[in-house]
Amino acid sequence: MKLGYIILYVADVPDTMAFYQRAFGLEPGFVHDSGDYGEMRTGETRLAFSSIRLMAAIGKQVATEPPARPSFEIAFETDDVDAALARAVAAGADTIRQATRMDWGQTIAYVRAPEGTVIEICTPVAPRT
Repeated sequence: MKLGYIILYVADVPDTMAFYQRAFGLEPGFVHDSGDYGEMRTGETRLAFSSIRLMAAIGKQVATEPPARPSFEIAFETDDVDAALARAVAAGADTIRQATRMDWGQTIAYVRAPEGTVIEICTPVAPRT
């Protein structure tokens, strides 16, 4: 089994996809003509967005506002966290935590996307030798 995609529920799929393209350089994959569902290319696992309106139409009850204390985050790996953080903020993200080098050698930063998702921007974790 493999993880195929992750779906985030958002108010505006096209605006959200445009942000992820500007902020992280992701390219759109499939986008439904209705604008209520779209996927970004991220390698093997796709990052997808579905409108809250579509979820209501099919009978799913989902959060309509991001929680004050989120229960998940998504992470993008990069070799240059500072540059990626600056790009995300320029695209409209709010900084939660500036780039920090952790004791285990990884550099991490956190932003909140305009739709509320918490995003970690980090260097890859070096394998233990």
